[in-house]
Amino acid sequence: MKKNITYREKLLELSRIYKISEIQNYIKRKKNLTTHQIEHILKKNNVPIPKDFNVSFFKKSFSNPISKAGKEVSGFYLETTEGVERFFKRTKRGATGLYDDTTGGVGNFFISLWKNAGKLGIGILNTFPKLFSTVSGFISNAFVNTFNSFYESKVEEAKTNKLVKSFGIVVIICSIGIIFFTLKENFVTDNKVQTVKIEKEKSTKIEKEKEIKKKVEKKPQKKVEEKQVKKTEPKKEKSPSQVTELVLPNLNIKTETVLSLFKDVEYDLKTVRYQKRVKPIYFTQFPKDLDEIKDTQLKKETFIKIVLPLVVAENDKILDDKIKLKRIISKKMTTDKEKSWLRLKLREYKVKNSDMIELDKRMDIIPVSIALAQAAKESGWGTSRFALEGNAIFGQWTWTGQGIEPLNKGKHEGHKILRFPILRASVKAYKNNLNTHKGYSKFREKRYSYRKRNKSIKGLNLTETLDRYAQTGKEYTENLEQIIKQNDLSDFETVQLTNSVVKKDIQL
Repeated sequence: MKKNITYREKLLELSRIYKISEIQNYIKRKKNLTTHQIEHILKKNNVPIPKDFNVSFFKKSFSNPISKAGKEVSGFYLETTEGVERFFKRTKRGATGLYDDTTGGVGNFFISLWKNAGKLGIGILNTFPKLFSTVSGFISNAFVNTFNSFYESKVEEAKTNKLVKSFGIVVIICSIGIIFFTLKENFVTDNKVQTVKIEKEKSTKIEKEKEIKKKVEKKPQKKVEEKQVKKTEPKKEKSPSQVTELVLPNLNIKTETVLSLFKDVEYDLKTVRYQKRVKPIYFTQFPKDLDEIKDTQLKKETFIKIVLPLVVAENDKILDDKIKLKRIISKKMTTDKEKSWLRLKLREYKVKNSDMIELDKRMDIIPVSIALAQAAKESGWGTSRFALEGNAIFGQWTWTGQGIEPLNKGKHEGHKILRFPILRASVKAYKNNLNTHKGYSKFREKRYSYRKRNKSIKGLNLTETLDRYAQTGKEYTENLEQIIKQNDLSDFETVQLTNSVVKKDIQL
């Protein structure tokens, strides 16, 4: 299913998704744009380009060659030292042979000397990085030919003396350079250690002085200081993991593009399960070819990745409202703005007679595991006709005519499946349905009892209260429990958005 697409094809796909007319006009006029020109136009139109595109170029052009060159330089150093040692050992042997045999020893000594020098030179040339091959090609070939002739005893004595001298100079320069860099690194590390020690000593002295001051100062002075500190506290900066929202446009996006996007932004469910944080990536619709994924596990994971941020975002809004409600109720006097906000929420949650207790019951989250399980069952993991044509992932009914006609509907059934413009609208309607409809009062009562006892709200504890969601009743709730357990959906209960403030369990 998953195909490798080129960098240029990804850029053209992004231009189609974000409707960049400038690129489309160029293509219509049959003008061949370069990859760099397309990338420049996308950046000019503030289109987010996945980081993996640029990183791969950097790795190929700079990082990999430099690391490879470093390895080859280290190998050059080792081979040079070993070659020098072998050279002098064999030179010593030749010298002893000269002493033992004065007639034939001289010729054998110089022959062995030339052979060893030739081997050493060829080894050095072969260790040079490929980055400089074009520059040093001519020189390396000349040296190789020279050392080969050296090895075969075809070079004159005057040329060999010059070559040996030049080789000795190169070895001396390389050894001096290596010694210099090693001494420099040691000096830098020693200075760092000394600075760290000095900073630690300073910090310990400052802490001791603060402790002495605290003991001397009086209690009322401490309170004043604490208030001042609270006023001058800097604002908390967003961590690198907190990313901006990414809303995908309402276009016919292919599954291949979706999978590539998840890979580019490093969206992985294993990481989400462990860190309990999910990126705010909001899809407006499912890919039309989602059902073409043959791997069932991959299909389920893709579905969860699309629906999970939408569910978490709606729960996040509910928790913000619940915190605000608690703050207003605890106050003796309320402002006009707060009163208007309360009237709005009373209408939203269909609460009569300004009953704040009933509003408190209804204004609460939908467990993520239940939302994912019901969405998977009602939409066939995002592949049903209702989900693809009308973004209806929870199978909500309507009798107003604004919906999709079921194919296998009974004669006396006049309902339709409610249609939505985007997926998030379907999630919001589902949340309002469970929090307001009288058929789910048992669900809200049990959820409220867990909240009042300061217990965590888990989906497996509330599935049995949703027997009126479908005509099958208990069979439906058992199926939901099975989906939650088989797919480990309970791991997502406490997941929050990466761009939101971390909310602890609300004690109400």
